[in-house]
Amino acid sequence: MMTNHAFMDDWLALDNLQLKIKKELESALQKECSLSIKEFYVLYHLSKAPEKKLRLQKLQELIGLSQSALSRLVGNMEANSCGALQKHVCTDDRRGTYTQLTALGEDKLHRGLPCFHEVIQHNMSQIDPERMIKQLLEKL
Repeated sequence: MMTNHAFMDDWLALDNLQLKIKKELESALQKECSLSIKEFYVLYHLSKAPEKKLRLQKLQELIGLSQSALSRLVGNMEANSCGALQKHVCTDDRRGTYTQLTALGEDKLHRGLPCFHEVIQHNMSQIDPERMIKQLLEKL
C-alpha cells in the first residue's frame, strides 16, 4: 500500500495548529476567568439552550466527554466553590438530570468570550485556513 506522505504531513500540520490554538485558549481562559476550555464549552452550549439548561446526556454529546468525565466536570462547576451551574432533576423522568447556567456562569462566559475571540483571531491572521484545507482536500 502506497502512503501519501504529503497528505499526512499537511493533515498533521493542521492537527498541530489546532492543538497549539487549544493550548493558548486554555491558558488565556484560565488566566482571564479561571475556566478550562471544556468548562468554557459547557457554559457556551448552555447559554444557547432554551432556558439556559440542558440534560447531561445532551451536554455530553455536545462536549465530547465520557459520562463520568462530564459528571465530574459539571459537579465541580455546580459546587459552591464555583457556582457557575445549578442542578435540576427532570420532573417527567427522575433518572434525567439537567444543569442550568447561573448568573455567575453567565458572567464567566461573557468574560471569556472576548479572550477566546482574541486568541482565535490572532492565530487565524497568521495563516490562510481556506488555502490549507483546500490543499489538504486536493491531496485526497
